[in-house]
Amino acid sequence: MRQPRRDSRGILDPARMKRWVQFRRHLPAVALRPWVEHYWLIDWDLSEPFEQRVVPHPAVNVVFQRDGDDPERAELAGVGQELFSITLTGSGRVSGVQFRPGGFHPFWRRSVAELTGRRQPLPGAVPDHAVCAGTDAERCQALNALLTGWAPRPDPVNDEVMRLVETIRTDRNVRRVDEFAREHGVSVRRLQRLFLTHVGVGPKWVIRRYRLHEAIERAADGPLDWAGLAAELGYSDQAHLVRDFTATTGVSPTAYAQSRR
Repeated sequence: MRQPRRDSRGILDPARMKRWVQFRRHLPAVALRPWVEHYWLIDWDLSEPFEQRVVPHPAVNVVFQRDGDDPERAELAGVGQELFSITLTGSGRVSGVQFRPGGFHPFWRRSVAELTGRRQPLPGAVPDHAVCAGTDAERCQALNALLTGWAPRPDPVNDEVMRLVETIRTDRNVRRVDEFAREHGVSVRRLQRLFLTHVGVGPKWVIRRYRLHEAIERAADGPLDWAGLAAELGYSDQAHLVRDFTATTGVSPTAYAQSRR
């Protein structure tokens, strides 16, 4: 039986985050699982501000947030290409939906690239009751009702794009777009167009992002052969990996590894 992801890929210093906030994931209704990765719920009650940084996945998120007694607000977040940082204060709750890469297209029905790098108020119909209120089960039920009401449209082409992204995520041997396109019998140009339309970013970006997630995870595991890891993940050399890691996370791999230990 499928379970929510238990890894912390993309979350910088996840152990610290879990000391400050309550974070958990739940699966959506069975009918929504072809498109939705998981629901993610966060609750906090802080005595001082807490900052969390995330290296985003190639995925769209729908986020409901309530700070203290303020009204609940809803946001649609396209694929984030930059480091995401948020500072939480006081008390609050978040009920979020992380779609699978490509999984938002059947709900959006337009090019997902329109949303890339953008965060905007959630358009269209939203629930007439709070999504951040109640138990975890009640919050998930509210999200199930919302997404089911959007009536996603199955699309064989979209399904194929999602399978291609999953291959990139799970197969570390995928390093070059031209080789990947050839292996799957599609031109590079068509592959790029499909990814932009259905995922929101190109295949090269997806490959690099998943390999960087791997590097972030491995940096916290102990001493590393950075040159060997760079070669394993498809970087031209160690310096290339270090530049990409530092530019994305804001710290060098060595500094991040030391902070985690």
